[in-house]
Amino acid sequence: MQQPMVSYIALGSNLSNPVRQLKKALLAMDQINKTYLLAYSSFYQSAPMGPKDQPAYINAVAKIHTRLTPLELLDKLQAIENQQGRERKEHWGARTIDLDIVLYDHTIMQTERLTLPHYGAKQRDFVLTPLAEISPELVFPDGESISQALTNCAHYNLEKVELDKIKD
Repeated sequence: MQQPMVSYIALGSNLSNPVRQLKKALLAMDQINKTYLLAYSSFYQSAPMGPKDQPAYINAVAKIHTRLTPLELLDKLQAIENQQGRERKEHWGARTIDLDIVLYDHTIMQTERLTLPHYGAKQRDFVLTPLAEISPELVFPDGESISQALTNCAHYNLEKVELDKIKD
């Protein structure tokens, strides 16, 4: 049996009540067999990375323990996306939910389906800020600290979302 691994999952949504979409995805992730939700960050609003004619995104990062392999985990996350109505029409386009494996322990891999660490994670404050919130001492497999990565990333007008002020 595979040893449990710590993995970080980035969540993002900008359609169909994004706060509810993230909450629903977190609950679904906690139901994945051989996987345990350990923590999740605050929710953050960010400007869209792709086409600008779409709503702002709500983002978060979850920390999980899993005994699934990276590709098994990817399959489970994509099943959650499909259950929540994810449609892949436009690169970086609007979506009900996006679940990306940012890190899987210290695994470095590149396949046709999955690149670890996530190829763009260190360039995006909407991934790094929530990641730093739940794991401030995190070090990437290449030795760069989360704080170093945060100083070098692109910024997308990130704002913490006060969930108690949002009806979902």
